[in-house]
Amino acid sequence: MEDAERAAAAGRGAGNERTRAGGRPRATLVALALGAVGLLVGGCASMPDRGEIRRVEASQGVDSQVRVFGVPPADKASPADIVDGFLEAMTSDDPQLATARKYLTQSAAASWRPGSAVTVLSAGLGRVPAPGDKESEEPRWKIYGKKLATVDERSAYQPESGGGRYEEYLQLVQVNKQWRIATPPSNLVLSESDFQRIYKPVNKYYFSGNTLVADPVYVRQRTDPDSRMDPTTQTVQSLLTGPSKWLGPVVSTAFPTGSELREGTKSLSYDGQNTLRVPLNGIASNVAQPQCQKMATQLLYTVRDLTTSKLDRVELLKPDGKSSLCWVTGSTAAAIANRPPSPEHQYYVDKDARLVRMMLDANSEQQQDKPEPAPGPLATAAGFKVGSAAVTYDEKRAAVVSEDGHNLFVVTLTTAGPMPQQPLLTSRSGKLTAPSWDAQGDLWIADLDPQTQGLWRVPAGTGTPQKVDVAGLDGGRISGLKASSDGVRIALLVEKDSTRKNLFIGRIERPEGKGDSPRVSVRELRPAAPQMAEVTAMSWAPRGRLLVVGRESGGVDQARYMLSDGSMVAASLPGATGLSAIAASEDEGKPVVGFGEDGIVWLPSGAQWRTVAAGGRLPVYPG
Repeated sequence: MEDAERAAAAGRGAGNERTRAGGRPRATLVALALGAVGLLVGGCASMPDRGEIRRVEASQGVDSQVRVFGVPPADKASPADIVDGFLEAMTSDDPQLATARKYLTQSAAASWRPGSAVTVLSAGLGRVPAPGDKESEEPRWKIYGKKLATVDERSAYQPESGGGRYEEYLQLVQVNKQWRIATPPSNLVLSESDFQRIYKPVNKYYFSGNTLVADPVYVRQRTDPDSRMDPTTQTVQSLLTGPSKWLGPVVSTAFPTGSELREGTKSLSYDGQNTLRVPLNGIASNVAQPQCQKMATQLLYTVRDLTTSKLDRVELLKPDGKSSLCWVTGSTAAAIANRPPSPEHQYYVDKDARLVRMMLDANSEQQQDKPEPAPGPLATAAGFKVGSAAVTYDEKRAAVVSEDGHNLFVVTLTTAGPMPQQPLLTSRSGKLTAPSWDAQGDLWIADLDPQTQGLWRVPAGTGTPQKVDVAGLDGGRISGLKASSDGVRIALLVEKDSTRKNLFIGRIERPEGKGDSPRVSVRELRPAAPQMAEVTAMSWAPRGRLLVVGRESGGVDQARYMLSDGSMVAASLPGATGLSAIAASEDEGKPVVGFGEDGIVWLPSGAQWRTVAAGGRLPVYPG
C-alpha cells in the first residue's frame, strides 16, 4: 500500500509544482528562541515547505527551547498547501492551536479537541490525495504513518505493539472560495522527534498501601495551548485527575474525589525558601492532617521529579489562596513515602561461586572495602556453590539458587548456622532464574522446567511457593525477572521460539486477604523496551525507571534508561558495550554496577567505568 502511495505521489508532483508557480513562497514556521525572532525554513520543522506530494520527514532535533508558531493559510491556497500548512501548525506552540484552526471550517474548528490524546508516529507523516466517497470535485487527502505510541487523556504513554498503522482522511471543502478542512484528525498527530520536542516525561506519585509509586506521564515542555497552564501546573493537575488507567487498579490517591486546583490557577511557582504553595478547591478543605500530609507528599515527589530546582517544602492552601491546609518538608515526606533504605553493600557471585559483598563509595576514586563473604550460613557452608542470588532491602536475608540452577534457598545474613536442609523450590529438569525481592518482602522467581515453567512467588520469603498466573505471555517463556521495589510492577524477560529476549512489564495484582491465601496475578503485560530488537539484561533504577542492556535492529549493545511505560529516556550509559548483567540502586548516589569482560565494573555519576573485582559475575543490589 505504501509503495502505491509513493508512486501516486511521484506521478502528481510536477502538477502541484505548476500550481504553485508564481505564488508566494510559504514560510514554514516562525520561531522565537532565547529572545531572538527568526524564520525557520527547510529541515527545521517536521512538515514540508513545498507543495509537492511526499512523505513528511521527522524534525531533525529541533531544540526544546525553540518556540514554534504556525503560519496562517495564504489567500487562494491550493488543497495541498492547506493540508501541509495544517499539519505544520499542529506542531506549533500557538495558544489554543489557533493557527491550525484557521485551516479548518468554522464548525470543525469549534469542535476539534486535539488535546484529548496524541498519536506518535515513528517516522513522520505521509499524505496523499485519496478518492472521495462519492463522485465529487471536493478533494480528500489521506494522512498515514507507522504508529509508535499513543498518549491518552490522562497523559499516559502507551507503546504500540506490532507496529500498527495510522490512517485518517481529511475532507476539504470550499468556504468563500477558500479551501478548508472539514474533517480534521481525531487528535494531535506528531512525529517522534516533534513529540520529544514538545513533551517531556515526568512521574506522578500515588500510594500502594504506604509505599509511594511512580506513574510516568508526559506534559508539555512549556505552556499548554489548550489549558494555558505552565508545565508545573499541568503536572499537578494531572496528579489530581488520578493515576493512569494501567496503574489505577493497584494504587490509590490521598486526594478526595473531585479535588482540583483553585479555579483560574494557571501557574505555580516557588518562593525564596524553595516552597511550593498549591491552592485547592473546597473539596479538599476538610481532610484530616494525616491525609492532608499524604496529599502534600504526593505533590512534593511529583513536582520534585519535574524540576531541577531544589524543592524543600510543599504547602496546600484553601480556596482563598492564603489559608494553610497543611505542609510537608522533604524529610517529613520521606518518612511518609516509605521508600526503600539506601543499600550499605553491593553483592555479586565471585569466581569461587560464593556470594560476596563490598562497600563502594561513589565519591571516591578507590574501592573502599575489599570483597568479603556474605555473612551467615553462606560464609561457613562447605561445598555449597551459588549460581545466583538476591538480597532483601534490609539486607537481613538472601535468596540463593544453587550453582546447578535446580534449588532455591533462603538464608539469614545476620546469624550463623547451617544451610537449610530442604529447598523452598526445586526445578527438576530445568533451571531457576535469578530471584528477586520486592519491598513488601515477597520473593519472586521463574522456573524454566518445561513441565512446571512459569512465574512463582514465595510469600514473605518463607511461605509455600505459589504459581502466579501471568496474562499475555502468548506462549513465551520467562527467562529473567526483576520485581520493582514498590511491589506493584514486575519486569519480565520473555523468550519466544528461543530466538530472542524481549522485555515486558506486568502489573502485580494482590487480592484483599490475609496470609498466604490470596492468589496474586500479573496482568496487562506491555512492552518495556519496544525500540530494542533484543534485551540482554535489565535492572530497576531510581524514580521508577528501568536500566536496560540490549541492542536496536542493526545496532550494537548499549545500556539505556527506559521509563516503565516503554518510552525511552534520552540518557544512555557511555562505554556500556560488552555488559551481560547490570544492577542499579534506588539511591541515585550509588554507582551503576555491571558485569563484563573485565569482571565487576562500576560507574559513578559523571565518571568512567572502573573495574572493582576481576573474576566476579551477576552483580546485584538489595532487591
